[in-house]
Amino acid sequence: MRSTYRNKKWLAAVGQIEQCVLCGAWGVQVAHRNEGKGIGMKTDDCATAAICVTCHSEIDNGKGLSRDERRQLMDRAIVLTVIQIARRGLVVPA
Repeated sequence: MRSTYRNKKWLAAVGQIEQCVLCGAWGVQVAHRNEGKGIGMKTDDCATAAICVTCHSEIDNGKGLSRDERRQLMDRAIVLTVIQIARRGLVVPA
């Protein structure tokens, strides 16, 4: 079984993004992708997004979106987060 990727520098970089990558609201949470989680478990740290409380709640519990729509929205948020991290030079590839 493969181990889960953990990286505090990556999480800190995501947390430095001040605005939600989806809606632009100020104040973000570092949100992990929901897939592959269990009790007390999270997905890889590199599968995180800088999103506001409202977007995070909608992705995790949104009744107005299907499961596939919520996953697509989170995938989009993760990609937009990676783009912001790269553009700002918050994490430099080794």
